[in-house]
Amino acid sequence: MPLPAAAAGPVYQPPRGCTLDMTVQLHNCQVANHFRCADDPAGDRWVSYADGGGEYFLSHIDRETRWVESISRTDGTIDRLDESGSADHASFSTLLSTGRDDFDFVTVSSLGEVRRYIGFDELTGTTVTISGVTLERTRFELRIEDAEGNFIARRKGNQFINRDMRLFFSDAETVENAFGDRASSYEAPAAFAFPGDKGFGATKPEFDCDMMMTNLPPVDIKPTL
Repeated sequence: MPLPAAAAGPVYQPPRGCTLDMTVQLHNCQVANHFRCADDPAGDRWVSYADGGGEYFLSHIDRETRWVESISRTDGTIDRLDESGSADHASFSTLLSTGRDDFDFVTVSSLGEVRRYIGFDELTGTTVTISGVTLERTRFELRIEDAEGNFIARRKGNQFINRDMRLFFSDAETVENAFGDRASSYEAPAAFAFPGDKGFGATKPEFDCDMMMTNLPPVDIKPTL
């Protein structure tokens, strides 16, 4: 499968055979470039996340927003969904049809680390519009465990979804790790750009980059997938 490369210039360049279709400027000095690849199953999508230092994370999801795989640009670690080891896969369709989706899935990293994610997403009934894009706010809670069932972290807060795109976007959340450390983040979309729009393919974040932001503790927290 393709391994996207960071853009050499000001415009993000997806790998050969892939097409960039959306750029999202996020709060907390981040930018996300969304693209699809011809060799992937229908509905699959990649997202490249960059901060002020450049691209740092890639996520690959399917049509149900399942975490297919993710790639850390920092250390090269790859995390992949363990389909057979997961009891209840995430389902975007279930969330839309019932207003709530419970999940219990497992990922395995290229280093052999196992992570279990147990939680739920539910619609709150509220909406916002950003750059003409309508987003529905969700509430979520998530517990992360290791292979032995030991507690690693707990996350809770809000996210956004777009029904037509079949995507989640970050909002505000808090996280607590096994040591009792707590932190918060706010990484909601600030602007959307599509082909032909100013800012489409941008590789530099534009919002909150001159502010001291609260960082999450290092407990395997990944961007919204």
